[in-house]
Amino acid sequence: MSADLLCGDERKKRLLKAMLKRSQVSNRYTCIPYKAAYDWVEEDSEPGTSMGLSTQQRMALYAEHVGPLSIGAAHKALESANVSADAITHLITVSCTGFDAPGFDVQLIKALNLRRDVQRMQIGFMGCHAAINGMRVAAALGNADPSSKTLLCATELCSLHYRTQWDEKLMLGNALFADGSAAFVSGRPSGTGELPYVIKATGSYLAPDSTEMMSWQIGNHGFEMSLSSLVPDAIKQHLRPWLARWLESNGLALNDIGSWAVHPGGPRILTAVERSLELPAEALEISRDVLREYGNMSSPTVLFILQRLAALSRPKPCLALAFGPGLMIEAALLD
Repeated sequence: MSADLLCGDERKKRLLKAMLKRSQVSNRYTCIPYKAAYDWVEEDSEPGTSMGLSTQQRMALYAEHVGPLSIGAAHKALESANVSADAITHLITVSCTGFDAPGFDVQLIKALNLRRDVQRMQIGFMGCHAAINGMRVAAALGNADPSSKTLLCATELCSLHYRTQWDEKLMLGNALFADGSAAFVSGRPSGTGELPYVIKATGSYLAPDSTEMMSWQIGNHGFEMSLSSLVPDAIKQHLRPWLARWLESNGLALNDIGSWAVHPGGPRILTAVERSLELPAEALEISRDVLREYGNMSSPTVLFILQRLAALSRPKPCLALAFGPGLMIEAALLD
């Protein structure tokens, strides 16, 4: 379908096929059928020439679909954690693929019957590492008030930014990104279904000379992801020195980490992390599995990985890593 919609000649078809194969994504979920993209282009337009829907139209679709997906994930989180809706004191929502106000936080309050005085925080437009930013806020809330209970919900509708005009630099996003939502409850344990980790520490690092390597810009026809081929090299160069220092400040070394939850921005990102940290291939097998089965869902993806690691009782401490525009590295130490 993508080739028919995007590729005006055989060379582009071969290039797109190679990109799809290199992405190592076998399956993806979207809030709208891929065939709907045909309705986004002008009738009788040549393949790869239409700009598709306007950003306003894409945001209307975001407003329509972000709530139901988020409500499903949040409801499951409350149910599995054995936490009642009226016990939630704080609500953190995470998203970088759309804007709408009142947002899906208000939809969650209404649909889940959360308290009307629940305190809300929105982590917006921070990219693939934003769930870790949300964890930082959840940990701070818990430290400030041990009696608090926080519900975090990360939802991204990446498919709304599907490119219908051929641009080699932007086609990688079509191959990698997908939609998804994940949620967890953070606070004093009251059930076995809560995030089965304590957030011990979080850290951030802005890689030098990397500002132009990754960006997420708002265009007239959706949001545009720019990802330089230099990103894996920057990770290989800068990740280990910073992470070793940060772990040392928390009384740990790299070989003390029992399991790894690394956001799969793409296969080359995972390979760069493996090489930088000298990890065995099996260390990131769950990250690769999630990429293959779900694609890159942006911010919820690392939560999918953490939930799977916990279900498999992988050893602790666990180190969550993700990368986003900047180039920024975000880490969370979980025990």
